[in-house]
Amino acid sequence: MYEYRKLTPEQRKELVEERLAKGYPPHQPPHPVQEEAYYLLTAVCYNHQPHVNTPTRRQTLLDALFAHFIERGMEIMAWVVLLNHYHLLVHVSEFGLLGDIFRLVHGRFAYEWNREDNTRGRKVWYRYTDRMIRSERHYYTTLNYIHFNPVKHKLVQTPYDWQWSSVHWYREQFGRDWLRDVWQRYPVRDYGKGWDDI
Repeated sequence: MYEYRKLTPEQRKELVEERLAKGYPPHQPPHPVQEEAYYLLTAVCYNHQPHVNTPTRRQTLLDALFAHFIERGMEIMAWVVLLNHYHLLVHVSEFGLLGDIFRLVHGRFAYEWNREDNTRGRKVWYRYTDRMIRSERHYYTTLNYIHFNPVKHKLVQTPYDWQWSSVHWYREQFGRDWLRDVWQRYPVRDYGKGWDDI
């Protein structure tokens, strides 16, 4: 999104033509893989603005996401909700339902938060992206990436200090030693590098 703004009109035209030639939508993120699988789903506030800036907003957003995914028979395996974006690791049974879920959830909260902030008509959300999980290593590296995200963004010193994350559920279910072992066996390294620039 942000790189597109820096392009000249000629470069934008060329980029759109290239996307169309590949069968992608002209401006939206492509979703080339749409099969039943685990996916890392990421949604970002428009221009990375911190609209999810209160504990109540983070919790009600998380509750709504769980309700909509469960209602459609999909299980959220890991999650983190930050100030301006969130990540979910989800077993997606029917890819075509994702757009409906995000439209409903994002529409509701854009309306509510704009009313609270007295900013009617403000664009709150950008779009969502998806990355299909391709292996066991990819799955657990993604789990670690999600849990480490609040530290990466300098919100806390340790993943355990951020309340709106599945790290607490995993610690309760499997223990801190299990989490430490997963972290050592599947390190994040450069996983996700550059994603925040998009």
